[in-house]
Amino acid sequence: MWSIADIKAKGREAFKLNYWPCVIVSAIYTLLLGGNAARGTSSLRPDTTALDVQVNGQTLEGATQGMSNEQVAAIAGVTFVALLFALGVAFLVKAFLINPVEVGANRFFKNNIHDQTTGVGVITEGFSDFGRTFLTLLLRDLFIGLGCVVFVIPGLVLMYAFRMVPFIVKDNPELGPMEVLKRSYQMMQGSKWQSFLLDLSFIGWYLVGIVTFGLGMIFWTSPYTMSANAALYEELKGNVA
Repeated sequence: MWSIADIKAKGREAFKLNYWPCVIVSAIYTLLLGGNAARGTSSLRPDTTALDVQVNGQTLEGATQGMSNEQVAAIAGVTFVALLFALGVAFLVKAFLINPVEVGANRFFKNNIHDQTTGVGVITEGFSDFGRTFLTLLLRDLFIGLGCVVFVIPGLVLMYAFRMVPFIVKDNPELGPMEVLKRSYQMMQGSKWQSFLLDLSFIGWYLVGIVTFGLGMIFWTSPYTMSANAALYEELKGNVA
């Protein structure tokens, strides 16, 4: 069984030897991902309840007084459609832009484990063989999403089972989308819990990122974790024939 300390040491060493390209690549991916998440939830107010949504300065309960049931239903329908539209836009942006960038970013960090002169341009490799990349990561996201809908735990298990998909899809161009998912599932057999502990070991660095208003995330935590994940892939890829 691989060691968390060894994986982190390999990732940290490769990251530090090619510091600025690692920071740039991880920042591109992290900022895109964060921006899309904000876009998908922009229509929601986390500080309000269902009866405390403001409509022209009034609460929803007050604003709908005197309206007919049909008018209230129409307002609710428009709100629901707007929410679905926002979520749909976020989903399309992730499928067509963020997922290929994720593949390219992971390709960069995987190459950087062995060659610390790897350039930022590798991130664009996620857009080559676009149709296959698009379908593979779309299936991954759908399976994980369905797992979360059924219950949170299955979704988390599938998230770790398919952790290596962004690496495999580029390293094994002969594999179809379902074969890539199967390969990742096999690769992560017996390593999902240890991978969870690996992620948990970075919690201190995530706290540093929060207290530094995101600067710690950009300049250390994000590239460090992505480099460690690439080192984990290099450790596990020999487990599958």
